[in-house]
Amino acid sequence: MQTITSFRELLQRVPERLAKLSDEAAQTKPSPSHWSPKQEIGHLLDSAANNHQRIVRAQLEDKLSLPGYDQNGWVAVHSYQHRDWKELIELWQALNKQLMAAAEAVPVSAWSHTLTIAGSEPLSLQFVFEDYIAHMLHHLQHIGIDVDDFKPQATSAA
Repeated sequence: MQTITSFRELLQRVPERLAKLSDEAAQTKPSPSHWSPKQEIGHLLDSAANNHQRIVRAQLEDKLSLPGYDQNGWVAVHSYQHRDWKELIELWQALNKQLMAAAEAVPVSAWSHTLTIAGSEPLSLQFVFEDYIAHMLHHLQHIGIDVDDFKPQATSAA
């Protein structure tokens, strides 16, 4: 699956890009009501943990129902704003490598399994995985990381 290949490349190259942000820049909030880059990467850690569960469980069971999670609550509980930036980058990479291992294990037939999240309409496992990566790219770009080389390229019809 092309998405897994792109995801693998992202996990190899993005940590170096994240490391270019100084600890000071990583803890700077654009406004009191917005997350700092540390908190935003922390949110991505929480997203990885939740999506890992979804990918593992949905490949083992079709028509699964899972809860959502309180994003702001999780970020507050983990106190990402006061954590070491390098540690957060390493943890981001490690959690996503674990998630990738789960995605690589999905049998072709299980990508069409469905799940609901917090009472949503049924979503395919493939959609959940692809949406997770799009969500990650959005947040990385939001904190100033160049991710254009990881975005799906539009193909023109001949």
